[in-house]
Order: sequence, then C-alpha cells, then structure tokens
Amino acid sequence: MAPVATELELPSTLSPSKITSFTNCPLAFRFSVVEHLPEPPSPPALKGTLVHRALELLFTDYPRGSRTISAAQSSLDRAWRELQDGEELEGLGLDATETAAFIADARELVGRYFELEDPDTVKTVGLEMRLSTDIDGVTVRGIIDRLDELEDGSLVVVDYKTGRAPRNEQARSRLSGVQMYALMCEAELGKRPAVVRLIYLRDRVVISASPTDQAMRGTRQRALGVWAAIERACRQDDFRPNPSGLCRYCCFQTYCPSFGGDPAEAVPALATAQALAARALRVTA
Repeated sequence: MAPVATELELPSTLSPSKITSFTNCPLAFRFSVVEHLPEPPSPPALKGTLVHRALELLFTDYPRGSRTISAAQSSLDRAWRELQDGEELEGLGLDATETAAFIADARELVGRYFELEDPDTVKTVGLEMRLSTDIDGVTVRGIIDRLDELEDGSLVVVDYKTGRAPRNEQARSRLSGVQMYALMCEAELGKRPAVVRLIYLRDRVVISASPTDQAMRGTRQRALGVWAAIERACRQDDFRPNPSGLCRYCCFQTYCPSFGGDPAEAVPALATAQALAARALRVTA
C-alpha cells in the first residue's frame, strides 16, 4: 500500500523570488520556504547584499550632482561596516586573503555600475521599496531595488544583479520578476511602470522591456499558476527535484534523492539543529 501523503503548511505569501525558487526546483523550495531549513551564507549572495546596500546608500546619502564613483565607494565602505555587525559574514569564515578578494570584487562591481548609467540623471521615488498586493486572493509581496520617475512622469522599475547576465534565449524569463513588480506597482500605486530594467553589473549588460497589457496578463497567470502548483504540492506532499546546473550551488543535496539523499530526513535534522541552538542559548544566558 502506498504511504498516505501528509499535507504540508502552505506559505502565507508569494513573491517573485519564491516563484523563481519553485520553478527552479520544487524540492529545494520545500526545504527552504515550507520547512525553513537553515541555509548557510554564500559569498555570492552576501556580496550581492553588500553591493545592493552600497548603491542604495549612494542614492539616499548623495543628492543629484554629487553621485560620483568616489561617493559610491564611500557608500560601499559604510555598507561593509554595517555587514560586520551581522552573523552572515562570520558564517562565511573568510580568511584575510579571501576577505580582501571579496571586498575588491564588490568594489569592481560598484565601479562598473557607472559604465551603465549616470546616477546624477536618476530621480528616485523609491529605494528598497516594499510592496504587497492581492491577486485573486493570493498575497504577493516584493522589494523593488529602485523605482525611478522619468521627466514625463512615467515610472521605471530597476533591479540590480551581481551575477552573470543570461544568454539571449534566457533574457525573457529573467524579466519575469521585474514584470511582477510592474504588476504590483500598477495595483498598489495605480500606475503601471513604462519600463522594467535589469542591470547586470558584472557583465555590464542592461535588459529592458515595456510592461504591455499582454505581458501583465501573462505575469498574472504565471503567478496564479505557480501558486496553484504550490498548493497542490503542499496538499499532496509532492515536491520533486529538478536537477540542473543550479544543483552545484544547492545546500540541500544531503536530503535530495538526485544525490542519494532522503527528504524525510530533513525535518528530524532541523529539529536537532533547533534543539542544539536552544541549548546553546540557555548555556550563554
């Protein structure tokens, strides 16, 4: 007799990142979003956080006319100091040489931004802007890196990327996240952005698109389709792995059947980790 599936708790919200996560690998989505397994910090992710924060500070701390490369590097210095207070940097365990290379690469990425755009021409109306909207009963949330206003009053959604730019055939799918932000802006601000833009700092590539009626309908349908698939997977406890090149970056291989693991072992491992963490807190209290 086949085992009876146990219904898993459905996530409370959807977001562009969750849509991407589930589409890339439903099983990794289960481990991360549904079961909340701890994920060790990774150098690329933390470097992305650092560079995003530096560019945010460039626009918040420096008015138009003073947003120079020197100002951006000063913003990076401040962002780096802020990072010292968090646990993620310590978790990377970088030695002095690795730390120097980490910072140098972040500086390079910040410098490359100026090859793609003149920040003194940018009028921002939102930075790290949090949006939440309802799509047919599904709460969708997201954080926009930057929302600009052009001279004609139209809006532009900007999303920074510190990874590699996609191949031409992948560019359209990479725009799906910022198209979702455009849909959210239209719902919450009453105004659809005229342009959505991905800025790939490492490869000095900018990908832009106009959120047409057709694109907005497709974005809405995709979000609802992914949500329906998540509901079904939670109801049936059926999250399947999707092996791809992304597997080499995945921290859940221990529990993945594609690598000889057993997903059922993930929850006991989480319970053990939580018990050890609680014990450590009691000891240090």
